Amino acid sequence: MHPPVAGSSREVWASRGLASVGAALIAIVLLVAGCSTPRGDDGGPNTTPAASTTAPGNTGQPFAQPQELRSANGVLRVTLTAEEREVTIAGVTVRGRVFNGSFVAPTLRLQPGDRLEVTLVNKLPQMTNLHTHGFHVSPQANSDNVFRMVDPGATATYVYELSRDFSPGTYWYHPHMHGEVESQIFGGMSGVIIVEGLPRYLPAGLRDVEERTISLKDFQHKDGAIPARNIDSDAPTTRVVNGLRNPAMTIRPGETQLWRLANIGADIWYQVALQQHRFHIIAEDANPVSRVWAADSLVLPPGKRYDVLVQAGPAGQVALETQAFDQGGDQYPRATLATVQVAGAQVEPADLPVEFAPADDLSTVTVDRRRTLVFTEEDKANKFFIDGKQFNPNRIDQLVGLNGVEEWTIRNQTSELHPFHIHVNDFQVQSVNQQPFRARSWADVVPLPIKGEVVVRMRFRNFTGKYVYHCHIVAHEDLGMMAVVDVT
Repeated sequence: MHPPVAGSSREVWASRGLASVGAALIAIVLLVAGCSTPRGDDGGPNTTPAASTTAPGNTGQPFAQPQELRSANGVLRVTLTAEEREVTIAGVTVRGRVFNGSFVAPTLRLQPGDRLEVTLVNKLPQMTNLHTHGFHVSPQANSDNVFRMVDPGATATYVYELSRDFSPGTYWYHPHMHGEVESQIFGGMSGVIIVEGLPRYLPAGLRDVEERTISLKDFQHKDGAIPARNIDSDAPTTRVVNGLRNPAMTIRPGETQLWRLANIGADIWYQVALQQHRFHIIAEDANPVSRVWAADSLVLPPGKRYDVLVQAGPAGQVALETQAFDQGGDQYPRATLATVQVAGAQVEPADLPVEFAPADDLSTVTVDRRRTLVFTEEDKANKFFIDGKQFNPNRIDQLVGLNGVEEWTIRNQTSELHPFHIHVNDFQVQSVNQQPFRARSWADVVPLPIKGEVVVRMRFRNFTGKYVYHCHIVAHEDLGMMAVVDVT
């Protein structure tokens, strides 16, 4: 990877050839499909050393979840204050860019049919705004409108109306101010949103299982501050869970817990595994699955979420880890995310579900239109493109009819993985590199294989207006890899 360009607020993303492109593609396709890759003796796919970090920090602190704000009587009113200030992360005090004084912003917990009202107070020296990632709400006015800008010193109100059939699961929120997205998310401005309702699909004996929110972020610091410019995501970094470095988690032998895994960081990828255990996936990107599937590890690009059941094995200590991962532009070493102690009174293991939620299968519907999108980049110029163009908020790249079903072929002509994301409407993956894909649910983030393609189908439901699709490595987004769709 080339070093960041001096004076630029973005990272240079050079394409670095993989040792074996074919092997990497096969691994990604299998992981995205929910299959497991071969594991080494240490539980990881290779013997890459453990991650180095920017500071020793505190380890072994008790696991704790972020502050949680819950709706009442159908409404949740929240004030989010964006500011630069000192925060303590894993025992290290640094200056960051945060919501409400915390590196991990409050978790917002809602019910389908609720109204979320957010007062955004901007105390930053630059503009900001707010995006509710994954929400199927209006992209206009003061709802999920990423074209809205909140000036320094200004206050803005956002209102999100959730339908009564709003999909349950794990969402997140973050700024979407073009040109400042990487700086603000990397500085700490992101948090989880939970929409209740997943347990109703579970067997009666599992509807009251303990839930764990596991928000994944990383941080670097230099001269007492998290970098705001010249961010290098390939540099050594400290990975934290809910702002804690390697916290101590507990679960009883045989107990089943619901873990909400969410990559709410700016640029880096995770390949999450729990040693000697499997994840049983019940929702992907806040879309309940039609059939529960199991995986030894899960790839989480920036923005990705999985709701999983974890059923503990015999007593002992195991690591929740991110395995070594080759993104093509970045190389991420293995790191321990949390230490899990399986201890206490034995619990009779519950029967895990197989069938889950009703499916809305787009593979059988009539397609109204097909389109092809191409992701490219110019390494030396530090530019990123969709269909040969950099983002222009005043240009309409795709004009779509309301309630139409479209099939998009998204090609990646670069030498690194890109996570494709679109706002407002989720999609169903149809194929990966011309191989049929067995989708168990819709999604809102999917990795684009190196020199490969993914085919997705979407129904543009309910809402008209302009919104965006982009690479969710937000450095790439800031550097142009984003475009506009207008639903009319």
